Amino acid sequence: MNTNAMPIPVEVPTLQLHGVHHTARPTWKLAETVHFYRDLLGLPLVHAISAKGWGPDDHADFLHFFFDSGSHSTIAFFYYLGTERPQWLEPREHYQQRATHTAWRVRDEQELLQWRRRVEAVGIPLRYQIRHEVIESIYFNDPNGYPIEITWQLRPFDPRDGTDAQRTLEAAIALEAAQNEGTRLASIEQVWRAKAEALGDPGASKRRASIYVLDVPEFSALVEAARGKSGYAVSQAHDGYVRIDGDPGISFQRKELGFKPAVWYGALTGGLLGRIERFDMDALVVAAEERA
Repeated sequence: MNTNAMPIPVEVPTLQLHGVHHTARPTWKLAETVHFYRDLLGLPLVHAISAKGWGPDDHADFLHFFFDSGSHSTIAFFYYLGTERPQWLEPREHYQQRATHTAWRVRDEQELLQWRRRVEAVGIPLRYQIRHEVIESIYFNDPNGYPIEITWQLRPFDPRDGTDAQRTLEAAIALEAAQNEGTRLASIEQVWRAKAEALGDPGASKRRASIYVLDVPEFSALVEAARGKSGYAVSQAHDGYVRIDGDPGISFQRKELGFKPAVWYGALTGGLLGRIERFDMDALVVAAEERA
């Protein structure tokens, strides 16, 4: 556990949120934004605020308007009258900027494909369709350059997911704290190693490569492939992981497993004991590494 976490006072009550009411962003394309969300996507315009600027002295008069995005949620925009978009808010084609996005949920794959057909039919350029670990999504941009995602969840999260998430973030936080002043955690391999070591698995050999695979459907092909490989051993570890041992190393081909890239590159999320010699779009090779 992370011993540096700030303690929570015992008198603080346990509370629960009940979903997202709205997300909000500025727009400098009023007509285009209304047309895109109301007319092209078909989201009802349900509320608008028109107000004098208040608060800071330089606050412009503004419109604040909301579109219904389902399940009591809305997506909202601010239109600041008489202003121009500052350069530092111009959209850029960079993965760090695209990390801020809106993702809407649909019920199943059929609905996702129906939305894809609608997006393409009304002339919105589709960027791509991707299956991640537990979701599959389509992506496109709105007139402001903001990324939009529509997704369906392939399976519900279960306690194994929560436990693994806790282990991942605790390992990353501890590694960040241990870095020298002015440096940052730069390799996910460090996190995978820390997670495996924290498991304290007595069955792991110091002379063989081992990977820990979360025992969930999206990674099952990896486990089944290991069962059929000579020199590999598969065993159930604790906390919802399967351990794969290679004698001495481990090697898999992505296409043989049928993994999409988003699943493939997260396949070692359970943990790693060994040294990664190759991990690219085609192959994963983990060599044994003598450990203390």
